[in-house]
Amino acid sequence: MRRATNYAILRFMAWRFILDNHWYSDTGRHGLGRVKSLQINNPKRLAGDKSKSIDARPLLFPINCQLPSNETKRKKKLPLSSIGDCYLSLSLKSDSMARTSTKQSDKNKVGVFFLATLLLWSVSVLFEIAFNKRKELLFIVAGACFFQIANWVIRLLVSRDPLFVNTSVSLLHSTITSVSVVFIVVNQWLRNGLNGMFEHSELVGSAWLWAYPALCFSCGYFAYDQWDMLQYRLYSGLIPGILVHHLLLLVCFTLALYRNVTINYLILTLICELHSIFLHVRKVRRMAGIRDSKSRIVRVEWVLNWITFFLARIASHLLITIKLIRDASKFEKGIELPLALFGMAGMNLLNVSLGIDLFNAFKREKNPQQTSYHRRK
Repeated sequence: MRRATNYAILRFMAWRFILDNHWYSDTGRHGLGRVKSLQINNPKRLAGDKSKSIDARPLLFPINCQLPSNETKRKKKLPLSSIGDCYLSLSLKSDSMARTSTKQSDKNKVGVFFLATLLLWSVSVLFEIAFNKRKELLFIVAGACFFQIANWVIRLLVSRDPLFVNTSVSLLHSTITSVSVVFIVVNQWLRNGLNGMFEHSELVGSAWLWAYPALCFSCGYFAYDQWDMLQYRLYSGLIPGILVHHLLLLVCFTLALYRNVTINYLILTLICELHSIFLHVRKVRRMAGIRDSKSRIVRVEWVLNWITFFLARIASHLLITIKLIRDASKFEKGIELPLALFGMAGMNLLNVSLGIDLFNAFKREKNPQQTSYHRRK
């Protein structure tokens, strides 16, 4: 009687699992070979019951339940508790798979949206170059091609890890852009002095020497980086901040380049790439395994990280925003002022978010043991 009861419980649990998850065949409704199953032709023997009166219909179990081998089953009976554990673990695994599938679906939708915007932007740029004869915009194409070639070289010679390659190319862009912006500003200062250099008419209506090509080249990088992150899914969240950041820059930069206005303003916003150098250096350093917060290299890097964050990113963008607000009455009617204010508001919000993430990363590196304890807890 006891064996018959055990076998009845076993059959109930097995069929309950099968019906709940709709696994009726060897591959199951979830398919694609992700979940395989095992058909047990003699469940009576597995349950340890030799009565002929008990139904011997085959049972279907996923292979991942780790049922014992035939040799083990011959030596001893399978405890009922292990079947229960198997049922519980597989149910939890099924829930986890469902959650993962939902997240993957959301990520696909986000990727499709940003990919569509990138394609529209690309068509717009190519149209301007081909039909409106804007040959100066070829620097955008040159920038995108240059950083894509850098991507291939690093992937071929250094590492094939998509995150490492992407970060290395971003470090290259930050370095080139920082040097270019400093050179453009210093060159303009030495040629004409500071007098009138930051006047409204100079910042809005003209372009310093090499400012236009430098802005085009950097715009090409953001297009490349957007594509690379979408291709390898190097983003997270329902609204990925990095993709929003790149889309915002592509829209603002491209419209300014089309209309040839606020070029010098946008060059000044790129001073923040000085801070981006140390952001990318930190990421590369961690991927290289250098994570000791007490080492001199890490300490110096964090000092430079915070200094450039507040000076090159927070202070510079706030000053540009204040300048735009003060000179609002000097702008002509059109899209320039609303677009500039919208772009700087978005940049300042992203800077605040970046600062919070940076502070959390600093705390994690400073107290790695405490962080690890809280994660386990």
